[in-house]
Amino acid sequence: MSDLNEAQSKQLAIELFNKTWQFLDMENRGDDDDEMMLQCAYASCYHWRAAGTDLNQARGEWMISHVAAVLGMAETSLHHAKRSLKICEHHGFGDFDLAFAYEAMARAAAALKDCKGHDKYLALAHAAGEQITKTEDKKVFIDGLEAGPWFGMR
Repeated sequence: MSDLNEAQSKQLAIELFNKTWQFLDMENRGDDDDEMMLQCAYASCYHWRAAGTDLNQARGEWMISHVAAVLGMAETSLHHAKRSLKICEHHGFGDFDLAFAYEAMARAAAALKDCKGHDKYLALAHAAGEQITKTEDKKVFIDGLEAGPWFGMR
């Protein structure tokens, strides 16, 4: 995949993931910022795949889905939400990660104007969110769930 060693890929994955969050938190992103944000999300996921765990890969797929939703790229958002959920289900990841995988599915469905899919996955996200054991993780999830975009579905 890459000529980088595992430690270098892991460091890049972390830095790119954090940079993606910096772009998401920007109040006045321009088109170039949006493009860089998407590229950072993809690059982070790539490096997690090279050096991370399956859980890191699920989170990388979630990030791409989230960024794509924010950018109004509904099909791309759904594709990566499905990948995140599939990884979580296959490996038995629950708690925080399963809740966010369902959130990604709900958000992607909302972007596609799929009311039935949105409602189904939002209910699953809420139920999974109730099972999050760590208080801080639960707060992060609830805050994420309350944040947009929801494309008029909420």
